[in-house]
Amino acid sequence: MEKVRIGVLGAYRGTSMINYCEASSKAKVVAICDKWLDAIEAQKKNLNDDSITYYDNFEDFIEHDMDAVILANYANEHAPFAIRCLNKGLNVFSEVLPCQTMKEAVELIETVEKTGKVYAYGENYCYMLAPYEMKKLYQEGKIGEFEYGEGEYIHNCENIWTSLTYGDENHWRNNKYSTFYCTHSLGPIIHITGLRPISVTGFEGTMNKRRLNVGDKGGSFGIEMVLLENGGIIKSIHGGLYKNSVWYSVYGSKGRMETAREDAKAGEVSKIYVNADEYAGEYGEEHLESYEPKGYADNLDKYFGHGGSDYYCMDQFVKKILGENDADIIDVYEAMDMFLPGMFAYRSILNGGIPMDIPNLRDKAVREKFRNDTMCTDPNVAGDKLIPTFSKGTPSIPKSVYEAQKKEMEKGLENDIYFKEATTQGKINKESE
Repeated sequence: MEKVRIGVLGAYRGTSMINYCEASSKAKVVAICDKWLDAIEAQKKNLNDDSITYYDNFEDFIEHDMDAVILANYANEHAPFAIRCLNKGLNVFSEVLPCQTMKEAVELIETVEKTGKVYAYGENYCYMLAPYEMKKLYQEGKIGEFEYGEGEYIHNCENIWTSLTYGDENHWRNNKYSTFYCTHSLGPIIHITGLRPISVTGFEGTMNKRRLNVGDKGGSFGIEMVLLENGGIIKSIHGGLYKNSVWYSVYGSKGRMETAREDAKAGEVSKIYVNADEYAGEYGEEHLESYEPKGYADNLDKYFGHGGSDYYCMDQFVKKILGENDADIIDVYEAMDMFLPGMFAYRSILNGGIPMDIPNLRDKAVREKFRNDTMCTDPNVAGDKLIPTFSKGTPSIPKSVYEAQKKEMEKGLENDIYFKEATTQGKINKESE
């Protein structure tokens, strides 16, 4: 079997995808691109592989002979790069989020349709063992028709904010609105049920010292109350509350299932409980440890972050490229079903908390209304549709906050805890296998 030749844009977050290629028999990294030269040098040292070509600019990188590109660049810049890659004839795996504006959403969907290339959205929380098992059980009808669900992704990033934003005042994380980063909480429920969201009401957390002290100009957390096409409702909450928690709960017409919650570590969703009329009892940790989605007999997932889901979602993408019929990717339409509720929740907040319809961009007629909609918090993209990062106005944060973070980054990646953790994931001791 020929390996899928993969290029990675983003040497920092892209480490997880690089590690997948190092472990997989189906794919190999042939090119890595990043404008941050320290990250390039760190990957050269970490990988020690002369067959990989390194680039410091996208224009040269996109000309490399490869089959697919991993977009692990800034979360607000994925769509423009995805469109470039698709038009070049490359398959695309996009890290979260899929786009920043409705204009980009329309252009991305139409480019996927025009080119016919594989587009997979990398919402890895959908592929954690517990939510993935919940999807399997739901599709089997264990709890009946979906009525209500909750998704929770609480991640207090204060202690790693410097590693994430590099002291850059204009970094997207410092300028996102409260409901922007919504697909870790909302995505798994959408993937479990397969239902489309039709309207949303948004709520915004307070502006607190934890966020201001690190330079974040958005609300501390966001909530989306989402109405689905079958009348079911989802409560999605995400953001920087004090204690980390990842949790999902789904109520059906004849039962309920949920993941473990108490003091969960971010990414380690490893247990589910099921109570249903036709199946009473619990799926405990022992069951999930022995459960592997179809096709994962190699057991390599245990070396990867986010509960192994960094491995699973990449493998599904590669399987799709190879034409395997059971590949379970998140396509561009489902990606928008996961993301647009957050975008329109903030529009709800800015309009006093009124419900907002979520456009169905599968409908070509609906796209026309949003074809030139550039509303966002990025002044380089929004034009005259620039909106504040917080509903009461974008806060002013002293330059000294960012200057202190830049000094910390000058110590180099060898002192960066976040990067060191990422580069050790996926490293396999073959003698222990």
